[in-house]
Amino acid sequence: MASRSASRIAAFDICFTSKSGCYSRWKRFPNTYEASDSAGKHIGRLSQDLSTRHPRVRFFNVFSRDGFLRGARRAFPLALSGAPFGLVLGVLAGRAGLTVWELLAMSALVFAGSSQLVAISMWANPVPVVAIVATTLLVNLRHVLMGLTLRPWYEKLPAPLGFGSYFFMTDESWALTTIETRRQTFDAGFLLGAGLIDFVLWIASTTIGRITGAAIPDPSSWGLDFAFVSAFLALLVSLSRGKQARTIVPWGTAAVVAVAAHALLPGNWYVLLGAVAGALAGVALRRAYA
Repeated sequence: MASRSASRIAAFDICFTSKSGCYSRWKRFPNTYEASDSAGKHIGRLSQDLSTRHPRVRFFNVFSRDGFLRGARRAFPLALSGAPFGLVLGVLAGRAGLTVWELLAMSALVFAGSSQLVAISMWANPVPVVAIVATTLLVNLRHVLMGLTLRPWYEKLPAPLGFGSYFFMTDESWALTTIETRRQTFDAGFLLGAGLIDFVLWIASTTIGRITGAAIPDPSSWGLDFAFVSAFLALLVSLSRGKQARTIVPWGTAAVVAVAAHALLPGNWYVLLGAVAGALAGVALRRAYA
């Protein structure tokens, strides 16, 4: 018999809005195994039916161990592709004067490769705290937009599960989860599983890079540091829904604005400006086709 908490987590909620308010329907299952199978299929059918009869269906969610494990399995190859980047970061951290424990704390608490690389490149004595915080905040602003895209599937989860999943979200786990949400039986545990496996391998690779230091040849000299970027680009292709204007225009707008901002503006403004431009283009197209 599953515990009460396990039963609650396995429950699902389908909610749609109307003039009279929000209608919710809950169904509990005796264990997470039944929830991940029976409930998942039931939710898929029911949500599809509601979507037909009620266009304003807002969300449905299931969080189970099976979804968590599926996310970990799907993300494992991508997490491995980020290992060379972690090794490079570890070597650079050693050259900047960070101890093993300092780098370990940074990787565990920040858990953002781009921000960590920016911070280490700015490291000096004394440490420019304000400049590092401001720059890394700008670099990571894209996660605000990424989190908003997944909000419908996570806003009703218990706080530890929802915020925990978001803490471990990376570019790769977000892209995989976005693709996974197209499944009728989407399981919200997917994001946490994908993020945690990435977290473990990131901690391991950065720590190994710092400990071994100069003993490891520079992976960037072989182009291995680009494996991280190329893997994410491949995921972006998977997010495309075909050669339609709705797909091409937002991505193209984001790319053009980001490249122009990178050439004309200092710092990492191109990240935010490209993301905002692409989002605005997508909204404009959606309204045009509505």
